[in-house]
Parts: sequence; C-alpha cells; structure tokens
Amino acid sequence: MTASTTTASTLAFRFAVIFVVAGMLMGIAMAASHDTSVMPAHAHLNLLGWVSLFLFGIYYERRPALDTSGLARVQVLIWALATTVLTVAVAGVHLGHDAADPVAAVTSLVVLSDMLLFGYLVYRGGPARENKGFAPAE
Repeated sequence: MTASTTTASTLAFRFAVIFVVAGMLMGIAMAASHDTSVMPAHAHLNLLGWVSLFLFGIYYERRPALDTSGLARVQVLIWALATTVLTVAVAGVHLGHDAADPVAAVTSLVVLSDMLLFGYLVYRGGPARENKGFAPAE
C-alpha cells in the first residue's frame, strides 16, 4: 500500500504506536530522573496520541467508506501533527518557558477543530463493516 492509498485507520494505528512508545519513554525518563515536571505533557501525549488515535483507527476501520476517504486521512494527519506540537508546548509551559503558552493555546484550538472534523465525519457516517466470523449465541 502506498502512502496515497494508506487508509485512515492504518495511519491512525501507526501514529498511535509511535505515540505510545514515545509516551512510555517519556514516563521512564521521568521516573529515572525523579522529575515529573512534564507529567501534564506526558498525559497529553498518551491520551491524544495513543488513546485517541487508536480509537479513531477502530472507528475508521469499521466504516470502509470513511477509511478510504481523503478527508479522514487529513483528519488523522492533522491530529498527529497537532498532538506533537501541543505535547512539546505543554512541556515547555511546565518547564517555565512563557513563549510556549501561545503555542499551546493555538494548538489546543487546532486539536479542538480537528475533533470537530472527526465529529462531522462521524455524523456524516457511512455504513459499518459487517461483523463476520461471530455468530450470535442461540
């Protein structure tokens, strides 16, 4: 599968794995240094990067028409980029860098806007993929 034909779910799952590994490394670094000053950034990284992207991936995978949609792929890419910038900005804020405040504020609005885009895609919808291989118990 080429980059132009990669589904939204595949992109979301791939980014989710990158973010969870980064989050784990960040947590290990905080534990090893006994410095938890960037804990809020760690939380943003795990929730927005790992959890949200994984949930997006599940949703998109269950809706084939959306999964191959260019708009869904854009939504995932914006989310991954904004999560990266927001995590760095939140860390900067908690490390005392005043210049990171407006970056965090603007990027928070980008993340919100991207969630609204995801909401639009959810409400626009499309049929769910059939659940094959599981028969209901009788």
